[in-house]
Amino acid sequence: MFSTDRSVAPGGLVVHAPWDKRLARALVRPLVGTPVTPNHITASSLVIGLAGALLIAKGGTAMHWGALLFMVSALLDHADGELARMTGQTSRFGQIFDVLTGGIVHVALFCGIGYGLRDSLLHSWALPMGIVAGLAVAVIFVLVFELERRVDREAISQRSVAGFEIEDVMYLVGPIVWLGGLVPFLALASVGAPVFLAYQIREFRRRCP
Repeated sequence: MFSTDRSVAPGGLVVHAPWDKRLARALVRPLVGTPVTPNHITASSLVIGLAGALLIAKGGTAMHWGALLFMVSALLDHADGELARMTGQTSRFGQIFDVLTGGIVHVALFCGIGYGLRDSLLHSWALPMGIVAGLAVAVIFVLVFELERRVDREAISQRSVAGFEIEDVMYLVGPIVWLGGLVPFLALASVGAPVFLAYQIREFRRRCP
């Protein structure tokens, strides 16, 4: 049976799926029964995400297209999992491939932002700040994956507010680029991502002593 847009959490509370997962589910539903597999979608997410990062690194108007490609990649990052659940094609390899893809794309994104902002107010600090933010996000991906593997997935799943999760903040990359707000975004990410990483490390140690 296909997954629905809501689930029942412990205590009988109805939890609605985030908006991006609902959209991803609707997009991949026509692919059920076709030769397209979840790993094909993951690979597409990787290629599109890297292309977006390269365009952002070029700077100028190319950044606008790069931001759009990153948002598409982020949506596909959910679509592969939805197709896997719909078709029963979940696998250990697919899960690892998905996590690695997410980490690689985010590292490339922030490095691309840093390189693209090398002539901005951040100057020579831009690229190192991008590397720090990207690596922190990548490690967060790995920690969350490992937590889901060791602990009940539902017990550690992110709470959604009005259909949005914490990770959905990355969809703001598009509007931020289009509105010219990458400099403060990178500055905040270079501090915020390591701080959130420290929180995830603490959670990992608490749940997996």
